[in-house]
Amino acid sequence: MTQSDTPLLTVPLDALHRELGAKMVPFAGYAMPVQYPAGVLAEHLHTRSAAALFDVSHMGQAEIKGARAVELLESLVPGDIRALGLGKTRYSVFTNDHGGILDDLMISKLAEDHLFLVINAACKHADFAHLKAHLEGKVELRMIEDRSLLALQGPGAAAAMATLCPEAGAMTFMTIAEVTVAGIKCLATRSGYTGEDGWEISVANADAEKLARAILAAPGVMPAGLGARDSLRLEAGLCLYGSDIDTTTTPVQANIAWIMSKRRRAEGGFPGAAVIQKQLAEGAPTLRVGIQPDGKAPARAHTEITDEAGNRLGEICSGGFGPSAGGPVAMGYVPAAFAGIGTKLKLVVRGKAMDAHVAALPFVPHRYFKG
Repeated sequence: MTQSDTPLLTVPLDALHRELGAKMVPFAGYAMPVQYPAGVLAEHLHTRSAAALFDVSHMGQAEIKGARAVELLESLVPGDIRALGLGKTRYSVFTNDHGGILDDLMISKLAEDHLFLVINAACKHADFAHLKAHLEGKVELRMIEDRSLLALQGPGAAAAMATLCPEAGAMTFMTIAEVTVAGIKCLATRSGYTGEDGWEISVANADAEKLARAILAAPGVMPAGLGARDSLRLEAGLCLYGSDIDTTTTPVQANIAWIMSKRRRAEGGFPGAAVIQKQLAEGAPTLRVGIQPDGKAPARAHTEITDEAGNRLGEICSGGFGPSAGGPVAMGYVPAAFAGIGTKLKLVVRGKAMDAHVAALPFVPHRYFKG
């Protein structure tokens, strides 16, 4: 069977998306809502001004249990899982032997011997095989197939959650807790992928529709699709695996070296540590930066970046119109010498060199709830 002949997988909320008038598109092997009748622009702006509910059930959820869970996961990621507090969540990456990124993920510590992971949809089977190859027989490893994942995002998320789950209000950014939302037991992290406050809520598949309907009925909440999710995360300067980070980029090049603590930088002990440590000490050859076109034309992924003399520097990895930024926004990789804020660049759009400059990330300030 060719890829196009392979039937798309469906998420537990598939019928609800269709009832709400969603435009469904193939994404990582699943039929997913790219937008609802309001459209991407309205969904994006509503997330920034009120609250929106995203279905991200195509993503992978996994758990690792056992006395060596922390130690063994640290052998695969450069993040400091030992120092992660109970009930806390941390962003990290799986690296390969060259320091490249196999995937990025969220790691939560439910107990000293119990870790909960959220991994990308397109990589989840490869990630699970990677975990299994290194951890099987040493800890209990489980790919969680019976749970959905919903993301409530926006400055109005807290008010909406207050009506459904008053206890969630005490949570702060990057914490996780077992909570009851609209009478349904859930595992919620106060996090997201929009730059806004909000929660990502793991719920049993059987309860997913009931939970989604309850959240959508809360004041100020509208459904939003993957289109708005992409423009929101781009404005927030957040990486999309496969576009902004991949096996050819290290955490240093990707400008996410902050994921590594002093101990992990010094000790290493993860795949590709020598490459990453060398780049930390000497600098990386290229860096991911924010890029702002000076005109109104957006620069899409793979647009060529040159210096003012027309010499090729690299290419755009993510780009488009930023509704809240009020103009085109992009990210790309340039040589370290060209990574300074304000550096003038040219973007070759439809054969024409357009003026642009290196801009500070994020394009829209993060508004996480830190207490």
